[in-house]
This record gives sequence, C-alpha cells and structure tokens, in this order.
Amino acid sequence: MVHKFFKDKRPHNGMTYDNYKKMAVQELEEYNPDDSEDKNKSYFEYRKINFIRSNRLEKHFLPSQELITAVKMINRPQLWMVITETWCGDSAQNLPIISKISSLNSNIDLRIILRDSNLDIMDNYLTNGVSRSIPILVAFDMEGNEIFRWGPRPRIAMQLVKKFRAGGKVKGEYNKSLHLWYGRNRGKELDQELYAILQKKINK
Repeated sequence: MVHKFFKDKRPHNGMTYDNYKKMAVQELEEYNPDDSEDKNKSYFEYRKINFIRSNRLEKHFLPSQELITAVKMINRPQLWMVITETWCGDSAQNLPIISKISSLNSNIDLRIILRDSNLDIMDNYLTNGVSRSIPILVAFDMEGNEIFRWGPRPRIAMQLVKKFRAGGKVKGEYNKSLHLWYGRNRGKELDQELYAILQKKINK
C-alpha cells in the first residue's frame, strides 16, 4: 500500500540533513532563558548536548567497507525518510550515521521530517504498535513502496532500555548508561544492522 502522505510528496519536501542541522543551530541561538513562554526552554539542554554528540559522530564515524559496498550497489532511486526531533538523544546518536551512509550513493535522497508536526505519518510507524519512538528510518522506492524500515535505536540499545525499565528505572535514570553505550559502540551496531538489511533488500 502506498501511503497518502507519500502521494502528497510530504517526505520529498522534508529537510535535507544540512537544513536540519541549520535548524538545530537556529534553535540554540534563539533560545532565551529569560522567556518563560519559550517552548524550547525545557528541551534546550537536550538540544545542546545532542548537537555536540552529532558533531562528534560526523567527524569520527567511518562506515565499514562491507556497508560501503552494499550501499553503492543500490542502482535505483530511493527516498530515505527519517522521522525525528532535535531534542531526541537517540536521533543525535544515529541520524549523523544514517546521513553519512546515504551520502555514499546519489540514488539515495535522505529527507527528514519532524515527528510532532507530522503525527499522522508517525502513527504509521509506532514501536510495538503503541510508542511514537524516534528516530524512525523508512526507505521507499520512487513509487512509494516501502523497501525497509529501521528504528528507533539499535537492537542492543533496545535490549538495554528494556532491561533498565524492567528494573524499575525511568528514562532520566538510565539515559547516562544508554549514551555511555552509544559512545563506546561508535555506530558499529547501526552499521552492522543496516548492512544486514541492505544485503537482503538491494535492488529487489
């Protein structure tokens, strides 16, 4: 089934990664700590540290040769839609990697849409059928057929979060441990997962 939002070209009109980064910078620059009505107030610290995380990954992440080869084998145009928000810590740890991977092949058009202003799209990709967790990556062919999807975090990270929650911890309590895992993993798990997906889906 081809979604109406795809027919309406809403993903096609989404932001490029460069535009998304510019928006993130603008949000930080426009933040006013004295404005009690500022809707960005509660998320400012998240956005600030996420910007640092993203920049670090952009500089240091190197895709594996296996993944590079798999991505370069894509010989038909694809649109990769990522649903996210700048305050999302998981996005800061994964979106820069997705961007770098998509840039390896001109057949891939990466577009980013914001979750909170596109909830009707988000609700097609709920985690476990209930949660609006992000980031979510969905790849389409040019007719709007879904090729694959990934998200909201690598499997090992998902297992860690599940373990933390089973132990009664809330997000604020396990966030540090989660991002410590991300920092040590350096994108390797996402690299392997995308490689496995592409190996099955390339040019089918």
